[in-house]
Amino acid sequence: MNPQELIAEAQSRRDWIVGARRELHRNPETEFSLNHTLPFVRSKLEELGLKPLDCGKAGLTVTIGGKKPGKVFLLRADMDALPMAEETGLPFASDNGCMHACGHDMHTAMLLGAAALLKAHEEEINGTVKLMFQAAEEIFEGSKDMIAAGVLENPSVDAALMIHVMAGMPIPTGSVIVCGGGVSAPGADIFQIRVQGKGCHGSMPNTGIDPITAACHIVTSLQAIHARELALSEEAVLTIGSIQGGSAPNIIPDTVELSGSIRCYDEEVRAFLKQRLADIAQGIAASFRCTAQVSFGRGCPVLLNNPQLSKETAVYMKELLGPGKAFTQAELLAASGGKAMKASGSEDFAYISQQVPSIMLSLAAGNPQEGHGYPQHHPKVTFDEQVLPIGSAVHVWAALRYLEEHPL
Repeated sequence: MNPQELIAEAQSRRDWIVGARRELHRNPETEFSLNHTLPFVRSKLEELGLKPLDCGKAGLTVTIGGKKPGKVFLLRADMDALPMAEETGLPFASDNGCMHACGHDMHTAMLLGAAALLKAHEEEINGTVKLMFQAAEEIFEGSKDMIAAGVLENPSVDAALMIHVMAGMPIPTGSVIVCGGGVSAPGADIFQIRVQGKGCHGSMPNTGIDPITAACHIVTSLQAIHARELALSEEAVLTIGSIQGGSAPNIIPDTVELSGSIRCYDEEVRAFLKQRLADIAQGIAASFRCTAQVSFGRGCPVLLNNPQLSKETAVYMKELLGPGKAFTQAELLAASGGKAMKASGSEDFAYISQQVPSIMLSLAAGNPQEGHGYPQHHPKVTFDEQVLPIGSAVHVWAALRYLEEHPL
């Protein structure tokens, strides 16, 4: 099978892939609660004659190939949505208060399309392709859960790939960007700070201990970490996204709760930020006679792209799509005059990338000039469905070429 034949065959399955995407889009579900999504994906795989296996709390795996000896290449798609109401006006829009605003319905549909193509050419696979359908990416827990359940074993995975669709990109729809070797997505941590004071009447602040004042000083002081404690090259973002405290204008409350996130591209910087955040919060609180309890919840490490796999995948994508639709990160940076930005959103495929050689691809799925101007996680974001067969073909070609060039 050559690249042109693969693209043509993927396009011939367009209606099936789009139909799957629309079913997923109108029935979005969050975290591990995929009560409709999981049975639907399982049924589509079984429709192809495959035998998917449960993996972890709400994941599925299926292997295709194995007729010939060879290595194992993993393709991953996430299935969960976001807890936000949709405002797209699409005829297949969700009305259940959740939304596929990050494109995970696109990811799942593309991997289902890849499953169909791979099954049709199973005899040609020089090894095994393992498909990973994962829940709970948005809370950074699904990938880790499936690793713990053995997704990288039985058979043991040699390399892995993921695709993320991108909306609002000013490059031709259907273009693929291959991340360069190294970090392509930052590590992330969600934190909570509980500031404990002593409530009292607002007219008598001297009889209490004001946690609101302490919390305000904590918020301001945390910004000094980036401004005064990190080197110019140590990129990081610290965000306070929520402040909860008090219930009336004339009452000083007992407690204030802050929550936020940190993101950075280096694991040492990540550890430093977490330590300094705790030091500053507790120290500032103490200076106002309060205490501060700092806790870290959901998070994920940086996403590492294997340099050799990055170089090889760039070649595969140019074979498949041509140099006008396949770019490396370095080529995109040069074309933009050095203005192309790093990805700032975190991605829990990072857990896979810490275990096996991995690569992340971006697929342009909506040009602002073509009516797709809203970014991911916006209630009006839309994605161009014409990229769905392309994404399926990208999955298949990358897997087949890797297995062909890396025999046992």
